[in-house]
Amino acid sequence: MTQNDANSPVSINVDRSAGMLTIGWADGHRTEYEAGPLRLLCPCAFCRGEMGQPGWLDTNPTLAPEQAQLVAAGLVGQYALNLTWGDGHGSGYYTFESLRANCNCATCTANRRRHG
Repeated sequence: MTQNDANSPVSINVDRSAGMLTIGWADGHRTEYEAGPLRLLCPCAFCRGEMGQPGWLDTNPTLAPEQAQLVAAGLVGQYALNLTWGDGHGSGYYTFESLRANCNCATCTANRRRHG
């Protein structure tokens, strides 16, 4: 990933008390993720399933408060964040590409609707 890639973050802020992750992107875009919906995006095998088996998120779970409490974030190389949650879960690597693709701002949401 090059520094000029739109999927490259230039700033990452984790506000644990507010339960927010904010990323500033190389193209000037800014995305705010609330902790609850971010937890529901967890890409790990336990949450998403593997080898044809459904994951925990396929059961449409209701998150307990600690499951939606963002307690830590760390970089995984130059391509992802590893988030740790209040219940100890922390095996998902949220790639910058997937975080950008899941931007929930009005502009990005409208673009996804238009382009399928």
